[in-house]
Amino acid sequence: MTCPCKSCECEGGWPSAPEPPKRRTFLFKLGTGLMGVGAALAAVPILGTLLGGATKRAETKWVDLGDLSQFPAGQTRLTSFINPITSPTDGITAKTACWVRCVKAGEFQVFAINCAHLGCPVRWFAQSKLFLCPCHGGVYYEDGSRASGPPPRGLFEYPWKLEGGRLMIDAGLLPGLQEPGFAGEGAAS
Repeated sequence: MTCPCKSCECEGGWPSAPEPPKRRTFLFKLGTGLMGVGAALAAVPILGTLLGGATKRAETKWVDLGDLSQFPAGQTRLTSFINPITSPTDGITAKTACWVRCVKAGEFQVFAINCAHLGCPVRWFAQSKLFLCPCHGGVYYEDGSRASGPPPRGLFEYPWKLEGGRLMIDAGLLPGLQEPGFAGEGAAS
């Protein structure tokens, strides 16, 4: 075969393919390598978040709510505690409120103050025996279960125990769906 251009000095054959520029090849490989390293570095915290939550169990942090005499049988009282999951800059926001319902002597239900819809603080109305959310009209029965409105579930209930005549709650958990049995399964130990 002969060269179709007939004007080059290829001596009758096809010209050989030109070598790719060495600088371009080097920069391509360097850019690809740096993007790979960047992707790996970005994946570390993402994978840590995804896998860390699945493998790490929440710590049990028992917090004292007070003497049993503060919570008479058949009544629901508002109380507060210092959240054990805080940082030094939290200030007054570390103080967390909760509703304590004494069903009968020695039997309690402790609810987070946050509505299960968007987290607004619920109020207890003793006359109607209902918790009401002022933001979007969520209503809960006295046992914390959902009565009506937009909330998808009942109030978050803290696990509790009695220790030395004092009511303690496991405040190491945050109100939410991260734990099984979040809707009304407070446990007495």
